Amino acid sequence: MKLKIFVSAYACEPDLGSEIGVGWNWVLEMSKYFDLWVLTRRSNQKSIEHWMADHPEYSHIRFLYYDLPRWSRFWKKGLRGVRLYYNLWQFGIDKIVKRTMKDNDIQIFHHLTYGNFLWSVSRYGQKQLFVWGPGSAGSVVPKEFSRRYSPKSRIKEIVQRLIRKSLRYNNIFNTQCKNSNLILCKTSDTLSSIPDKYVAKAVLFTDVAAKTENTPIVCKMKDTPPVSTLKYLAVGTLDGWRGFDVLIEAFSLALKTYPDMELEIAGTGSEWQILQASIDRLKMNSRIRLLGKISMDTYYKKMANADVIVNSCLREGGVTTAFDAMSFGKPLLCIETGGYTRHFNDDYAIIIPLKNRQDMIIGMAEGILQLTNKDMRKKKGIKAKEAAEQHTWAQIGEQIHETIRAAYSEWMKNKAKI
Repeated sequence: MKLKIFVSAYACEPDLGSEIGVGWNWVLEMSKYFDLWVLTRRSNQKSIEHWMADHPEYSHIRFLYYDLPRWSRFWKKGLRGVRLYYNLWQFGIDKIVKRTMKDNDIQIFHHLTYGNFLWSVSRYGQKQLFVWGPGSAGSVVPKEFSRRYSPKSRIKEIVQRLIRKSLRYNNIFNTQCKNSNLILCKTSDTLSSIPDKYVAKAVLFTDVAAKTENTPIVCKMKDTPPVSTLKYLAVGTLDGWRGFDVLIEAFSLALKTYPDMELEIAGTGSEWQILQASIDRLKMNSRIRLLGKISMDTYYKKMANADVIVNSCLREGGVTTAFDAMSFGKPLLCIETGGYTRHFNDDYAIIIPLKNRQDMIIGMAEGILQLTNKDMRKKKGIKAKEAAEQHTWAQIGEQIHETIRAAYSEWMKNKAKI
């Protein structure tokens, strides 16, 4: 008999990336092994029901929807106010969680998204067999990097450092560590932040996988005509910690040695003006372009046409793009973050250690220049495709199943002792 699990997935919607894609893909994989009741935002309902109508094989997943009353969320727009809204949403869902779990005799509660260990979780859910994550907490960027950020991004980093220093006193974090039966940590840094008395419940677990050759979008986009100018692609919200300022300086340095290449950065955010000013100052407008927000279809086309994918995040981030690079057989240039990078190696990626800013610029420029070698790109691309077959969503699903099953067995043993 399948175990029953209630999944809290605030971010969960088909055919999207980042956190929303994590929620969706985890639910699909978990549904192969467990009976699921999945609670997500009502704003996701239309797209979920449309997708489910075309995929009746997943009709056994029971979706529930909730949003705060319209009058109480007039101030929220996109990601603006998301933290406050999210925490209010967790408070609002508690009665739904309790009623659904009691009515259906569900013993396991899985808080899936968002993957931030500093935000709230359903109070009732924490009192059950509580699976928490994958998530992270308290990762910071060295001050040397953040001094060059916009005021908004600098403030964010100051807050991050204060949170990191005060983590042992954070009541939400410590209470949820105590209440959890299984803690899925995205990074080694997060794992080391778990209090010693709870660390036995924690495991490293990457929340993203590679799309396989059979994924329609990969099949559709994989064959692209060759172009003479080398194309480098980076994707992500234009926040300071994503390291796009370092990438721009590194790319301009590399262009002095190999001028026949270009860099596109897709995304919007608070660092736009600073990044554009840097491009202007370096006189690189013809070689480095900020694309702004792009559709998923455009994103996949850009991915298919790129020669190299770059993830310049200075802490865990850009994971979906990194694994998409693997799926499309593209070499990846990235920075060691102690999380997803443990699934990448020199066969199909160049991983740069996090050092001081100037060394990072030089190291990234050297990586960019190494990948101008056609034979190296081809070799790494082939290896990336091979690696994608070892990091699929199906394999993630098996790992999720085994990990939760083990936690359930341990929980049952402890109950029997009482």
